Amino acid sequence: MSRAVNIDATVEQVVAMSAKHDAAISTIEALVPLGTRVVFVRAEDARAIERIYGTRLLKGAVTRTPVRPRRAN
Repeated sequence: MSRAVNIDATVEQVVAMSAKHDAAISTIEALVPLGTRVVFVRAEDARAIERIYGTRLLKGAVTRTPVRPRRAN
């Protein structure tokens, strides 16, 4: 069971909704051109947020940006 969820909402909206439902976030990032990818600490939290956002979940492939810039060695 995945802890990652892609949602059609801003990072701020997802953080607020997660806090409201005591869902602990492990990692969060904005998606390009819209949406948010969030990884929760617990899979149960991911399922709860999926139920809350329902039709606003993003299906299929999404475009991500690196969380940490890569360094040339």
